[in-house]
Amino acid sequence: MIRVAVAGCAGRMGSAVVDAVTAAEDVEIVCGIDPHASGKADAFPVFATVTEALDAVEADVLVDFTQPAVVAANLAVALPRGVDCVVGTTGLATATLEELAASAADGTCLFYAPNFTTGAVLMMEFARAAAPYFPEAEVIEFHHCNKKDAPSGTAVRTAQMIAEARSPRVSAAPGRETEMPGAEGARGALVDGVPVHAVRSMGYVASQEVIFGSLGQTLTIRHDSWDRTSYMPGVLLGIRSVGEREGLIVGLETFMD
Repeated sequence: MIRVAVAGCAGRMGSAVVDAVTAAEDVEIVCGIDPHASGKADAFPVFATVTEALDAVEADVLVDFTQPAVVAANLAVALPRGVDCVVGTTGLATATLEELAASAADGTCLFYAPNFTTGAVLMMEFARAAAPYFPEAEVIEFHHCNKKDAPSGTAVRTAQMIAEARSPRVSAAPGRETEMPGAEGARGALVDGVPVHAVRSMGYVASQEVIFGSLGQTLTIRHDSWDRTSYMPGVLLGIRSVGEREGLIVGLETFMD
């Protein structure tokens, strides 16, 4: 039985993780971590901090769906203690992930996924495959109005994969130099040379379009998540897989392969 601690257990994604782990037969929740729910009566103890939780219980895996401002501090506690980490909180720079992984105890894994849905992973892989054949590419991502980071981790990773696949080709489309005064940002943020546009609105959970263009044609690849349960098979795959790995692993496709 894999013993799981869930950081951010009272949040929307954290609550979905708790439900998914509770329903699975080979994993169990040993504690939750959430400063807004500590001491709350539940089927498992809830602590305010990761330090308090790991001092009190034994956990094999820490799942983190918290906030960009606190995730690094959580991992800095868990990894040196030999607790494998499955991270869905986006906003961490690659250099930060590498530094945290270097602090981990021997045999410990830091697994970070910009997106845990199989459809989103396939969307990114399809975008990678298409990128060498199209001179232009733009990413538009749509998320709920309470998302804390923009652009999303999925959009950033998609743009990076497109840039890697089409290197050394550079877009010839007009960019920021064409933005009208007072409307700076109209062409989006450049991520490795790929324009990325972030939409935030009620009504969305998580959606993304990748639009490719070449002479006389466009190709659009789109993925939509309508419910947070779509992330849970990927989260469970991560929980079940990290014990066999070590070091930094980025992307659910690593375990899907």
